[in-house]
Amino acid sequence: MTHIVTVQEAVTAFEPWLEPTNGELDAIEAEEPVIRAEMDELDAVLAVLDRTPTEVDRQRIRRARHRLLAARRDLANQVLATTAGGAA
Repeated sequence: MTHIVTVQEAVTAFEPWLEPTNGELDAIEAEEPVIRAEMDELDAVLAVLDRTPTEVDRQRIRRARHRLLAARRDLANQVLATTAGGAA
């Protein structure tokens, strides 16, 4: 029989150095529009999984995908502008 043992320190350790840094929090905040757009697209797709999509459903999915692409583009441009500005 194999015993399963948890490492108590890994499960309950909340040392200050384990918290996200300000830079990591800023990165998460910058990605928030992409995350929200991904959730909207997923909601649109999940809504039609068990039925035949209507034209309205197709439009909703298409618009959600366009918003997702726009959010990803904006994030990529923001990252590019930040790295180009820091390199100059």
